[in-house]
Amino acid sequence: MQTNPAVPNTAASLIKPSLIKLTACLIYDALVVIALAFACALAFLWLAGDATQGIKRYALQVILGLSVGTYFIWCWRKAGQTLAMQTWQFKLVSQNGQLLTVKVAIARYILACVSLMLFGLGFLWAIFDQDHLFLHDRLLKTRIIYVPRNTA
Repeated sequence: MQTNPAVPNTAASLIKPSLIKLTACLIYDALVVIALAFACALAFLWLAGDATQGIKRYALQVILGLSVGTYFIWCWRKAGQTLAMQTWQFKLVSQNGQLLTVKVAIARYILACVSLMLFGLGFLWAIFDQDHLFLHDRLLKTRIIYVPRNTA
């Protein structure tokens, strides 16, 4: 089994994140998503005009979903971290410490969206999970680990 050299195999990386830090990270990610959605909606409305009815409304919704999904999938694939996860020193890895594959990252994004549509139940799962994993992480065998910054 080969591990990712970017993920230290230390006791610090095995520390499960606290629920307070996970919640703070979720709030920070929500702020980034809101900003991204505003920017994409502004560009769409500038190009297409009014999008309150008809096909333009659905096109805007699809573009917003795809742009947010692209942000998350790209971040998880590139470094295992979104902007919020970098701030809170978290990293998303697979069970063997590797970065997520495209397939797993897409599945995680879709399951997280479904969780949000179900009143956040998949995120609330972390309260009762012994490792503080979200339901989609438990199902996909991924985990959020603590990765301390280099202080040198």
